[in-house]
Amino acid sequence: MTVRKTRRVRARLVATALAILAGVSALPLPVHAQFFGERWGWGYEQPRRPAPPQRFNFPFFGRRSPYAAPTYRPPESYRAPPPRKQEKTPTTTVAVIGDSMADWLAYGLEEVYAEQPQIGIVRDIRLNSGLIHYEPRNDTLEWSQAIKDVLATEKPQAIVVMLGLNDRTALRAPPPPHDAKEPAQTAQPGKDGKPAAQSAQTADKKGEQPAGPAAAQPPTPGASYDFRTDEWAKLYAKRIDAMIATLKGQGVPVLWVGLPAVRGPRATADMSYLDDLYHAAADRTGIDYVDIWDGFVDENGHYTVQGPDFEGQTRRLRTGDGVHFTKFGALKLAHLVDQDLSRVLANPVAPVVPQSPQASAPVTPGKRPAIGPVLPLTASGGGGRHLNGVDGGNLLGGGSQPGPIPSEDPTAKSVLVRGDPLPALPGRADDFAWPPHNADAAASAGGPVPR
Repeated sequence: MTVRKTRRVRARLVATALAILAGVSALPLPVHAQFFGERWGWGYEQPRRPAPPQRFNFPFFGRRSPYAAPTYRPPESYRAPPPRKQEKTPTTTVAVIGDSMADWLAYGLEEVYAEQPQIGIVRDIRLNSGLIHYEPRNDTLEWSQAIKDVLATEKPQAIVVMLGLNDRTALRAPPPPHDAKEPAQTAQPGKDGKPAAQSAQTADKKGEQPAGPAAAQPPTPGASYDFRTDEWAKLYAKRIDAMIATLKGQGVPVLWVGLPAVRGPRATADMSYLDDLYHAAADRTGIDYVDIWDGFVDENGHYTVQGPDFEGQTRRLRTGDGVHFTKFGALKLAHLVDQDLSRVLANPVAPVVPQSPQASAPVTPGKRPAIGPVLPLTASGGGGRHLNGVDGGNLLGGGSQPGPIPSEDPTAKSVLVRGDPLPALPGRADDFAWPPHNADAAASAGGPVPR
């Protein structure tokens, strides 16, 4: 009885142990590891260590490891780097005036003139300003007024202006002064002898375009006009002229830099429209206009992010906002401006208003002029060269050269009048005479005659 009872107890203990093991094995892995893995390591899976990143990846040593840390990319900044500190005091100073576009231009010029410490760049930048609003919170202050205080302390040898990005907004005509009196309006006759108002009504009934003062009405004082309207263009042109007049008062060369194409067809058309106004004002007032448009468009004239830099290498020129420049774009912009800036710094001449009537003719915005202003190259008067008895005048800047051109020379008359070619020199590449001129010399010497 004792042996049987002992066997029964053992059998019960074994069955109980097997039941416990079966229940524990059915538990989830973390609990299983909690009971057995931490002490004995049964069924406990050790955590994997991340594989070290491969030092050489593309394209010869396989793909990038998924365990490698992601590459850090700093956020892109749309603002130009701050001005660099100049170790030496420059002898020549260039003032760069304008908005955020001009800030990138100034940065590029600093890099271009980094190896020329005698040239210093002074920035006068208002990032969100324009000719319409000098400051967003101050509608009464304008660039033409604020620039006087800035240029009073600085004495630059040249001034570079680039702004207008923020001027695509409505413009309000200035109100009339309080002490101004209404001038008496006199009836001016039109082209048919009638008053201008009556002539305009008659032309309106006939479907014609009225002529005279009734055809072009000035902007109404105090009225607001939308961007790209005719009244807006007239008011904006006055602001450009006022800005240029203030800059020309310093007696130094002034360069007005045009705006580049920006992302979007409508925005690009707006930039071209403003450039036409700036170019026309520069020709009208006698300052230099720097056209950078072709440097930042593709072969079809559209906005492009990438393009050749100033060294011809394909680089990213514009930032992600589609407006501002990268470092390579700023350098290309600065090199385009430097072509004219170096010239005016080498030969500083104060801007002079041209007297040519073509220079003062208005340019229609949105249509680029085919040619610039036509300046006379000759001066009337005696003392010039005479060609067949006709006074041709003197070239401006040249001395008088009296005496007629000899027309008795038969060679000059044959070549210059009839267009006959000059005879070729013997033995020259264009000497096609046969037999060759050196045949007689070879025959007399007893040698072979060249063929």
